[in-house]
Amino acid sequence: MKPKDALGKYGEELATRYLSKNGMVILERNWRCDLGELDVIARDKDDLVICEVKTRRSTVFGEPVEAVTPRKVRRMRGLALRWLETKSVSPRGIRFDVVGVLAPVVGPPTITHIRGV
Repeated sequence: MKPKDALGKYGEELATRYLSKNGMVILERNWRCDLGELDVIARDKDDLVICEVKTRRSTVFGEPVEAVTPRKVRRMRGLALRWLETKSVSPRGIRFDVVGVLAPVVGPPTITHIRGV
């Protein structure tokens, strides 16, 4: 596995633990279709949460959450619709969140969770 892929997998693992610890139920991870991939699909009470996870070692190129552009959010929305087409769920609402994981080589990781991007 490439170091970049290993870092991403590590960040997603930390993010899912964080989300679960904060009351969300993880429904799926790394769901893929021909349009792309959703990192984490979760339930927060009656709402469906589509979560993009970005992990970085440093902030040289900005905070991890800054990597989620409006274009990426539009793509997430399209992927969420595709996911809903394949499932028999009727959430009260759908929310799009971003979890940024800063995992420096030295020191503990930090997690930033932005709800409703």
